[in-house]
Amino acid sequence: MTGLLRYFAVLPVLALASAAGSADPEPGTVQPFPGAPIALLVDLSSGQVLFSREAERRFMPASITKVMTAFLAFELIDGGKLSPGQSYMMSENAYREWYGKGSRMFLDRSEPVTVETLLLGITSVSANDAAVVLAEGAAGSVDNWVAMMNAKAREIGMTDSHFGTPNGWMDEGRTFTTANDLAVLAREMITRHPDLYRFYFGREGMTYRGIAQANHDPITGRVKGADGIKTGFTNQAGYGFLGSAERDGRRLIMVAATAPTPRDRNDASVAMMEWGFDAFDTRKLYARGGYVGEALVQEGARSTVPLVAAGSIHATFPEGVKATPRLTIRYEGPLEAPLEEGERVAELEIAVEGAPPSRVPLLTGEAVPQANTWQRLVNGVVGLFR
Repeated sequence: MTGLLRYFAVLPVLALASAAGSADPEPGTVQPFPGAPIALLVDLSSGQVLFSREAERRFMPASITKVMTAFLAFELIDGGKLSPGQSYMMSENAYREWYGKGSRMFLDRSEPVTVETLLLGITSVSANDAAVVLAEGAAGSVDNWVAMMNAKAREIGMTDSHFGTPNGWMDEGRTFTTANDLAVLAREMITRHPDLYRFYFGREGMTYRGIAQANHDPITGRVKGADGIKTGFTNQAGYGFLGSAERDGRRLIMVAATAPTPRDRNDASVAMMEWGFDAFDTRKLYARGGYVGEALVQEGARSTVPLVAAGSIHATFPEGVKATPRLTIRYEGPLEAPLEEGERVAELEIAVEGAPPSRVPLLTGEAVPQANTWQRLVNGVVGLFR
């Protein structure tokens, strides 16, 4: 069996305008979006960073933690391990600790509540009690759920985060994250579970047990195309927000954190999103599912597999700046058969002058079964002349 190598293929492209991603501003310069000491803006369709300030700095996410709880629930739902129609009861321990504590749905021990309702409470009104009831019901205990949260964070590449609670309540700093990691979380949630994301996020609020509560999302309803995601606040953490919006097939993800007041956070969030859409243009490179290239396969019924775009892929660039981006397919291979259609096996790197290269995922365009004896022989002969 051949050892894994890092493969790449440079793709020819027409001249496009280029993006100049914003690095951390130099000391003494005017600070954009001053209300957010930590700020990050990423174009999901190109993977390009449009603005970054202190994006690697750790901070306490407060209720933004609930995005990881929602994402983990989405993973379990799509994996058939959790159903929105399942019902859980609030335990005595959860009632004693969380009834009347912070933002909540006013859950009571006497009422079974469906997973769907709990998730709506978590995503719409930041219900601390709902996050705990879901954790206990789905995992058997809060500790088990938190362990699953941390395992999932490692799996998706959140390299500088740790979760100590399912809801972000103050825990003496054991729960922490970075803007970069939150952008990874938002990307994975939106790309893996687009239907669940659209159903549960971006609502104006919810009514439960006759109590109407509003969502404090600062951009939905104010920024065209905005559909979430989650605010957070504690006295220790300050005010934060993880947000997203989509216009004409182009989606932006933003983080504003450690703001001193809700107005600072809200103004910075709106301004950052509007600037991201207004100051940059985009050019589509590939449609969702569009053919991008090929990857080598070993022990397969065929020696290559087509690679397709996991989502719409764009190049992002400041208005009026022209350049030719360099597109490179990167993967570790040869890939080993069998392969299923839709597996994430490679990345398209988009490199433009004046900005760090960005990468977006590529999927297998079709299944490749293991080779039979005759196919192995043919592939071996072909390989000698490749």
